[in-house]
Amino acid sequence: MSDVTVPYTRESLSEAPGGTVGDFIALMKPRVMSLVIFTALVGLVVAPGPLHPALAAIALLAIAVGAGASGALNMWYDADIDACMARTVGRPIPRGRVTPEEAFSFGMVLSIGSVLTLGVLVNWVAGALLALTIAFYVIVYTMWLKRRTPQNIVIGGAAGAFPPMIGWAAVTGGISIESILMFAIIFMWTPPHFWALALFRAGDYERAGVPMLPVVAGEKETRRQIVIYSALLVPLAVAPAFIGLGGIAYGIISTVLGAIFLSLALALWRADEEAKRIQIAKRLFGFSILYLFGLFAVLLVERLAAGLMN
Repeated sequence: MSDVTVPYTRESLSEAPGGTVGDFIALMKPRVMSLVIFTALVGLVVAPGPLHPALAAIALLAIAVGAGASGALNMWYDADIDACMARTVGRPIPRGRVTPEEAFSFGMVLSIGSVLTLGVLVNWVAGALLALTIAFYVIVYTMWLKRRTPQNIVIGGAAGAFPPMIGWAAVTGGISIESILMFAIIFMWTPPHFWALALFRAGDYERAGVPMLPVVAGEKETRRQIVIYSALLVPLAVAPAFIGLGGIAYGIISTVLGAIFLSLALALWRADEEAKRIQIAKRLFGFSILYLFGLFAVLLVERLAAGLMN
């Protein structure tokens, strides 16, 4: 897809011709990037073995740039549907401030640069995982799944689950059960997180022709799937306390947070009024971000505290 045609005109949606630094930063999806950086940092810190601080900084920078590259390439390919959705119409390409060709070139340069930097300066296992992450998000999720199946976010969620595994590999040069478990937690968290969003943004997705679960299977089935995935996620998220990745504090906090998460999912399932369902879906979406951040924050604090005591 080298030429993206979007339903907008530069005259109607552009504030000014030519992209600014801020526009190119926006292409990188900085809010998504912040979660990627944080989970990668946790994977890097909890991994066994030393890593020089300079190499750790390089690894995090490369992972951040790789995430930004994925965002830019996603916006390049999805420019047409972004212009149809209220949530995304203000992005740089629909506004006419950055052309699709500029976004594509920007994303490709960042992709190649981030992978080569991580591979050459840190190790090639981490570099290969970063390359896989970018390819999975852009090719498997954005180009293949997103417009074809309501399971898009289930399978495509793997892309967002790789960062802690990349951070772990940057230190150890390999993959282990601990890094796979961190991957699995984010992977299982992604569907209820995004389906909660999709419930109160269903009109956007329907206008854009994106087959998100509420559009294709209906609201009731979406709420049922949220409960199922939440019920699978909660015990999985407690598991690090049983394999030594997390400690006692992690076990307690993950259990409490999981109980709240599951209670919100069940409340959403039981809600009988549309306005109430929308309200609970928004609460679940907001709490899901806090939930994932809380899990990884406790892992990070526990490991840092253990390091200070040794």
